[in-house]
Amino acid sequence: ETNTLPFHPFEMQQGDILRMEKEHQVLKEQFKEAQEKHEQLQSRSSEETSALKELVKKSVEETEVSKNELNWFHQDLEMQVKKWQQEKKENQENLRALKNTAKKHTDTNDRYLKTIDEKEKQYNIYLNTYLETSNKFANEKVKLEELIKKSEDDCQECVKRAVKAEVSVLRNWQQAEVSKLHGIAADAETSLKVLKSFSSSASAAPTLKPQIDSWEIFISNVKEQLQKVEAEYEEKIQMVENGARNCLTKVQTVDLPPP
Repeated sequence: ETNTLPFHPFEMQQGDILRMEKEHQVLKEQFKEAQEKHEQLQSRSSEETSALKELVKKSVEETEVSKNELNWFHQDLEMQVKKWQQEKKENQENLRALKNTAKKHTDTNDRYLKTIDEKEKQYNIYLNTYLETSNKFANEKVKLEELIKKSEDDCQECVKRAVKAEVSVLRNWQQAEVSKLHGIAADAETSLKVLKSFSSSASAAPTLKPQIDSWEIFISNVKEQLQKVEAEYEEKIQMVENGARNCLTKVQTVDLPPP
């Protein structure tokens, strides 16, 4: 009855603010899910990277061992050429086997390094996606908070206007009812004065005495009604100003028929 402000510009249609709050909740849940996925991927990537580094370290150590063994065989072969002439073929085969092992470890090392590079690239992609999503949600959150703040301020302004409007209506009703009762009281006092002027004669006094008493009682009742109406309207106005709802009703008055 008292909200005179239209939906626009706060809502293009009724329910926009509620729908926006629901969208904001969905975005928060998506952001939480993306963050959890990012943390899982980061943990798994860290574990895989550590395992690959251990394998690379092991491969390097094995390669070093193989190289050392190869050098030892070369030195031993030079010192004992005659002694090992008969076993030259076998030593050469062993040498080829060691070279193959070294090459295999080198290839494995290269493959692990390549895998590490791919994992790092994938991690960077996930990290960039997470940061982009986080920034997007942060901006949306700031916009929604600003919109909520503005809506709350507008709501407070509407409440003030509604209170002012209700107080104005109650004041008008109060003034109308008080003016009506003042008029009735004034007419009754006029009639009472006329009766009292007629009762100045001794012959008419006994006859008019009951009527004068009735008019005096009537005027007293009207004044009591007037005080009651003023007090009840003031109470309603005070309640509205203190934030009470559903106070915009007229005070019930009793019709007082004149004598």
